[in-house]
Amino acid sequence: MSTPETMAAAAAPLLRIAAAITPADLDRPTPCTDYDVAALVNHLLYWAPGLAAAGRREQAPPPPESLPLDAEFAETLRPRVDEIVAAWSEPRAWQGTAEFAGAVLPAPMLGGMVVGELVVHGWDLARALGLDAGWDDALLGFLFEQVSATAEQGREMGAYGPAVPIPDSAPTLDRVLATTGRAPHWRPSTV
Repeated sequence: MSTPETMAAAAAPLLRIAAAITPADLDRPTPCTDYDVAALVNHLLYWAPGLAAAGRREQAPPPPESLPLDAEFAETLRPRVDEIVAAWSEPRAWQGTAEFAGAVLPAPMLGGMVVGELVVHGWDLARALGLDAGWDDALLGFLFEQVSATAEQGREMGAYGPAVPIPDSAPTLDRVLATTGRAPHWRPSTV
């Protein structure tokens, strides 16, 4: 799997999961302890324009102060994720450096972070809803390399929690999740 192909592979399960969210699900807890389902969808909506702009090497518009969720949140999320996929599906998006949130980063590192955003938060939403989510093994192998390489930086920035100990023989998705500070076997008490 080449890096331009990774974004579409990361996004497809997230979009399927988001389409299953109902208004009754919005207050469900997620494994991302700072967010319930509504806040996590809001997080994805908030950062999506900047992530897409970084892939296109454009100046991102300033994010809004808040994004109220309405009944059409899944339909609002899809085009924003599609923009991310389109921007990061171009080979040049993965070359050189890219700017995001005021930081200039190596483009491959930022691209890997974007893949992580889609996969890990997609998993967060799936777990909150009691759904299964699946990503391609090649994509997960790529993502595990990325999160392993940036884990300490992610923790320093507050993006990752402390690593969760799991066996080296655990499935790759579980190792990705544990590296980002999530308990792979997390289940909500209400599902």
